[in-house]
Amino acid sequence: MKQYDVIVIGSGMAGMTIANKGARKGLKTAVTDALPYGGTCALRGCDPKKILIGAAEIIDRAHKMSGIGISGDISINWQDLMAYKEDFVSKMPKSVEKGYEKAGVDMFHGAARFENENTLRIEGDLLEADKIVIATGARPFTLDIPGGDLPIDSTDFLNLQKLPRHITFIGGGYIAMEFAHLVVRAGSSVAIFHRGKRSLENFDEDMVQHLVKATEALGVDLHLESEVVGVEKTNGHFKIIAKLPDGQKSFETDLVVNAAGRVPELDGLHLEKANIAYGKAGVDVNDYLQSTTNPRVYAAGDAAASGGLNLTPVAVMEGHVVAANIIRGNHKKPDYSEMPSAVFTLPALAAVGITEAQAKASGIEHQVKSGSASNWYNARRINESTYAFKVISDKEGRILGAHIIGPHAEETINLFAMAIRGKLKVADIRNMVYAYPSMGSDVGSMV
Repeated sequence: MKQYDVIVIGSGMAGMTIANKGARKGLKTAVTDALPYGGTCALRGCDPKKILIGAAEIIDRAHKMSGIGISGDISINWQDLMAYKEDFVSKMPKSVEKGYEKAGVDMFHGAARFENENTLRIEGDLLEADKIVIATGARPFTLDIPGGDLPIDSTDFLNLQKLPRHITFIGGGYIAMEFAHLVVRAGSSVAIFHRGKRSLENFDEDMVQHLVKATEALGVDLHLESEVVGVEKTNGHFKIIAKLPDGQKSFETDLVVNAAGRVPELDGLHLEKANIAYGKAGVDVNDYLQSTTNPRVYAAGDAAASGGLNLTPVAVMEGHVVAANIIRGNHKKPDYSEMPSAVFTLPALAAVGITEAQAKASGIEHQVKSGSASNWYNARRINESTYAFKVISDKEGRILGAHIIGPHAEETINLFAMAIRGKLKVADIRNMVYAYPSMGSDVGSMV
C-alpha cells in the first residue's frame, strides 16, 4: 500500500493544476490517467481544433476578399495540416510529465477505481490518500440507437487523415458547428441533424439565428427538430435514418460524426464503493468543490456538478480552488460571475454573462442594446456580412451580459468579461479611448 497526501485522477488542466500546486506546497502527491497526460483540451479538443480552424480562417478571409484585392486559388492541404497539428500535440504529454517531475509528483499511467473511501487501485498498485481528487473530464455522449457505435467521435475526427466528400454530424452544438465551418472550407459537404428547435441552446437566440444563416449560406444542410434514430453502413458508405418534422427519412453520407455532446467521464471509477454521490452532471459537490457525501474527495472540471460551464479556463479556476482548499482547508469558493465562452465558427459566436431571456426571467430591471454591425467600418474593411451584438445592462448601467457574432468576437468578448468583473458601467466603457481601427474599438458603440 502506497501512502499519499493527495491523489489526482485525471491529467487535464484541472488535475494538472491541483497536482502541481499540491506537490509544490510539500504534499506527497500522485497523479494518474489512463490516457496520455495533457487532457482533452490540449490533446483532443480546443488546441488541435484551433490549429485546424486557423487554416480555415485563411480560406475564409481569402474568399471574402476575392475580386476586391485578392486573386488566385487557395486551398487546404488536409494531410499537411494534420501533420502540423500532430507535431504540436505529440509533444504535450512529455512536457506535462517534465512539469510533474520538476514539482515532485509521482506519476501513474492507468485507470483508477475506488476500493473504499480513501483507497484507489491503479492497475497493480494500491494507493491510499488523505484527499482524492476526481478530475477525469468528459467523454462523448453514447448514442443509444441502432448503429450507434458506427459514428466516429470528435477525437477520431481530429485524427482524420483524409476528408471524405460528405460528412454528417449528429447534434447541433458547438462541436458540429465548428467542425462544419472547418470542413466546408476544406472542400467537404456537410449535413447536421439536431433534435432541438435550435442549435446552441445556451447562447442568445438572436445571435444563434445570425450564425444559422451564415452556416446555411455555406451550403450546410442544417436539419432542426430532426432526431437520428439509426445508422447503417453499406458498401463503405452510411445511411442515416432520422425523424424529421414531416416524417421519417433516410440520407446517405460518407462519414458520420457523433457530436451529440459530452458527459462526465466517471465510468469505471466505482464511486459507490467510496460513498460518492453523483448524477448526470458529475460528482455532487458543495461550495468548496468537495464531495457532498465523502469529505475526503474533491472534484473539478467537467467531472464535477459544480454549476460552472464546461470550459478549460473554468476547469483551471476550479483546480486552483480545490488546491487551495486541500492545502489550507475549505475557505475558497469558485467564482462563476464572468465566464466568457466562444464557438469558433467563421465568424465566431461569443458570450459572457446572462442572456436577454435570463434577464427577463429573473425579473431584474434591465435594458438591452442590440443591432447589426455589418455596415460598420470593421466589417466593411474585410467584407464581413455577419456582425451583430447584444448587450444587457442593469438600471445602474452595469454590464450583465454581452453577446457578439462577428470577426474576432472571441477576443472582443474578453473586454466585456473584464467589464463585468470590474463592475464597469456603460458610461465607463463609452468614455474609454481605444486603439483604432481595432475590433475592440467597436465596444464603445455596442453599449
